[in-house]
Amino acid sequence: MRILYLDLSMGAAGDMLAAALLELLPEPEVFVARLNALGLPGVEYRLEKAVKCGVTGSHLTVLVKGQEEGHSHDHHDHHDHHHHSDLASIRHLVRDHLRLPEPVREHVLGVYDLLAQAESQVHGVPMEQIHFHEVGTLDAVADITAVCCLLDALAPEKICASPVHVGSGQVRCAHGILPVPAPATALLLRGVPMYGGSISGELCTPTGAALLKHFVTAFGPMPPITAQAIGYGMGKKDFEAANCLRAILGTAEAPREEIVSLCCNLDDMTPEALGFAQERLWEAGALDVYTTAIGMKKSRPGVLLTCLCRPEDAAAMTELLLRHTTTLGVRRESLTRTTLPRRFETLETPYGPVRVKISGQGASEKRKPEYEDLARIAREQNLTISQAQALCGF
Repeated sequence: MRILYLDLSMGAAGDMLAAALLELLPEPEVFVARLNALGLPGVEYRLEKAVKCGVTGSHLTVLVKGQEEGHSHDHHDHHDHHHHSDLASIRHLVRDHLRLPEPVREHVLGVYDLLAQAESQVHGVPMEQIHFHEVGTLDAVADITAVCCLLDALAPEKICASPVHVGSGQVRCAHGILPVPAPATALLLRGVPMYGGSISGELCTPTGAALLKHFVTAFGPMPPITAQAIGYGMGKKDFEAANCLRAILGTAEAPREEIVSLCCNLDDMTPEALGFAQERLWEAGALDVYTTAIGMKKSRPGVLLTCLCRPEDAAAMTELLLRHTTTLGVRRESLTRTTLPRRFETLETPYGPVRVKISGQGASEKRKPEYEDLARIAREQNLTISQAQALCGF
């Protein structure tokens, strides 16, 4: 499994996260050129080397019409923007002007929806009336877009992170002086482990918090992984600790799961009765049910009925086997299985939606259309299953 781990011991901001992810690529400058071709009006990305506490990393600078647009949304100092943008104008920019793959576009919009929800709750106004003093300018749009593009390119199967160091003290924003973490940041980090520490300043910005909330699926210690690349994204300010966000990309063994195998030998059941027993097992949540042809005593042909289930379901499945089959006993064996991650997507076709099961990642990815959807198309169009599958591009 391909895992991305984010070390947030000095918080998170959009530019720092983008710079750390760029360092994971073999040719970061090539990717920066791709970012500059996205179509953000007047925006230029520049990747520069930076050193904090003797550690060399990268800083991503965003220029708007040749000027670095105030480091306002930047790490530790992002609340003085003089440009305002509402959610509708940001959606229009992202949907109609940026040359992005559709999944990346949806991620960018998803991050901004989280920001809008937080600002809406903080200010007590509807989302559509929110004006993004802190996060709505082009440099913030650039940071969010860069992170979404980079994660799409790196394609980790799982993104996890350390608890978030948010800093301490107060921060000045357009509405006055506020406590750290800023109210919008605090709302976005609900349900996320965070801590203050002794460093005075804002270490996690609303932009950084929204990106973490949208992409990170688990917060805690770094899991056992074999690192393939390590990146350091540097902030602007200097502290007694290295002001950087560290990203580690690596692999981990696919997760193992304990399961139970239940089986029994049968030689005196009709096929219909055997099929009914299997249906009851599936309905009760069996992971798999199958039969194997076997030879039994006195040369009688028989069937080995096997049910795979979770340990907590084993007792109920055993009872079903004893109730719905003619066996006098059920054998039990504990097993360990390794599974590929899986998910479902819906493919829109001229003949209606087709659900597609996707398992694995990268070179190991497998895609398979759901039988029920192909069968529906085959019946409606008077086709074979193979022809329906070809119509859907499989």
